[in-house]
Amino acid sequence: MNGQDIETLLQALPYIREHKGQTFVIKCGGEIARDPEALDRLAADIALVYHVGVRPVVVHGGGPQATDLQRRLGHEPHIVQGRRITDDATLEIAKMVFGGQINIDILGALRRHGIQAVGVSGVDGDLIQAVRRPVTEVRDPKTGKTTQVDWGHVGDIATVNTRLLQKLLDDGYVPVLSSLGSDRAGNVYNINADTVAARVAADLKAGKLLLLTDAPGLLEDPDNEGSLISHISASRCEEMLKTGAIRGGMVPKIETLVEAVRGGVRRAHILDGKTAHSLLVELFTKEGTGTMVTTSEEEARYLEGDLAG
Repeated sequence: MNGQDIETLLQALPYIREHKGQTFVIKCGGEIARDPEALDRLAADIALVYHVGVRPVVVHGGGPQATDLQRRLGHEPHIVQGRRITDDATLEIAKMVFGGQINIDILGALRRHGIQAVGVSGVDGDLIQAVRRPVTEVRDPKTGKTTQVDWGHVGDIATVNTRLLQKLLDDGYVPVLSSLGSDRAGNVYNINADTVAARVAADLKAGKLLLLTDAPGLLEDPDNEGSLISHISASRCEEMLKTGAIRGGMVPKIETLVEAVRGGVRRAHILDGKTAHSLLVELFTKEGTGTMVTTSEEEARYLEGDLAG
């Protein structure tokens, strides 16, 4: 270890003290989980975060893998506004991919790095009580036309019972949560993983929500990767959403971060999970990476030098 390595450790020390004992919800996108190298790097980063005293909860998606399996089985996916229409066949695929393949792949990656992790779905322990999403009217932003959409077995979260997650965290385990839920009749629903991560983070009173995707963060100009917005208030995000300054696949991501902040999460982040060690850079350096969303008051504290960034 050279002098530069020691200097880096010393710079990280105040952040380690700040984060120790906090619960962080880390959402791993399907595009990361399908890349063995990216997943292994992320697992190593989570292991380091865990061993310096953070209590991580991993929530995962799996859209690309579900799409691949649907097509292999002869079913063309139908996605509206970033949400997958879930008919009977698609629900079976969601159970196999979300509750099975991806969850186990993440558990294996964490185990390679010395982490005792436990795979759960929102159905386990009545963790996520959901209701079937009703038929809704959806407007096509290109044509302006509206259509009635039956979402099938897509669920909206009614309540989150965090007792199981708290028990696992208290016993030193890392929960790995797939985005399935159920109602009191035992019907299983496919729920958007970003939405699950935001709601779980709020109900756990997590210090941070971190969405790891294949995007660098929120851009001032969506066509210019050099226009990254490093920090922004939830109010400003809402203004940009209203004016259409945020568009495409970034819309539901930013809506998720705003929802988490409005639900009480102190700081919510979006960063490129395929960039090596982006999680550690975000958590343990002042410069960070990606985009951080906070309340206006919290943003002011950050600008004044609050280390919790």
